[in-house]
Amino acid sequence: MKHNSYEGILAVHKPAGFTSHDVVAKTRGILKMKRIGHTGTLDPAVTGVLPLCLGRATRMVEYLQELPKEYEATLYLGIATDTEDMSGSIIERKEGISLTEEEVRAALGQFVGTISQVPPMYSALKQDGKRLYELAREGKTVERKAREVTIEELELISYEPGGEYPTISFRVLCSKGTYIRTLCVDIGRTLGVPAAMAELKRTVSAGITEDQCLTLEEITALAADGILEERLIPVDRAVSHLPAHRIPEEKVKQALQGQRLSSRLLDPPVRWGENIRLYGAEGRFLGIFRGEPSTGAITPVKVFPPE
Repeated sequence: MKHNSYEGILAVHKPAGFTSHDVVAKTRGILKMKRIGHTGTLDPAVTGVLPLCLGRATRMVEYLQELPKEYEATLYLGIATDTEDMSGSIIERKEGISLTEEEVRAALGQFVGTISQVPPMYSALKQDGKRLYELAREGKTVERKAREVTIEELELISYEPGGEYPTISFRVLCSKGTYIRTLCVDIGRTLGVPAAMAELKRTVSAGITEDQCLTLEEITALAADGILEERLIPVDRAVSHLPAHRIPEEKVKQALQGQRLSSRLLDPPVRWGENIRLYGAEGRFLGIFRGEPSTGAITPVKVFPPE
């Protein structure tokens, strides 16, 4: 395959020490193509699943970002930092913590459902045109608005009460915009002790799991051998959470031209007001369309004509 024409989702295993932007820049160099986007920032220390959208797949970033994410995290009890993880300066310590596993499980249980989080100062959120971490580095603290996020599952992996700091490891499935560092601090607060995140790995993002991911070294080797394309996730499979519908083959040309179509053509019938994946009768992906109740038509949102 000639370079510059990859299209699809490349599942990267992000190494520690790289920003998400670093991974994009490195991949641009390996694949010799500019049009690459990622589906949500990971802090440099965090490892795990980082889906990259290549070529026209960058048009799908917004849909992939909406999907829940899963992490495995480890937190220390008895220590707090200004960054909520172990990269920051220590602001509090507490010794002699004695908590049972039952108390830890009960605390975790309180966070399942819709919760309110105050984003950390050391975050990329913008306030008055400046990123919070830039203000934090200047020694400033500003009032942050609490945000609602959803914790779908929160499961204790292990609790180690001994050692310098008691350690809790957990798995969490959560909505986009959830700060796991803040969740760690809030779990500590519920237990009545300072806490900080020690380690974080993203295990699922955009429906992509760790075992689907390639390291940067593997991507380099596969691209050199001309077989990387085989490992890309097709654009339509990346949005498989959207319902799939088919139209008769003779209507495919109209769909690819971005024309509105009668909803009566669809198989199965559409649910109004939701985005759908649209295919021709022969199975070719045509794009994302939407059922508009006001007109009774299917209107194009993102069309994928053949290149």
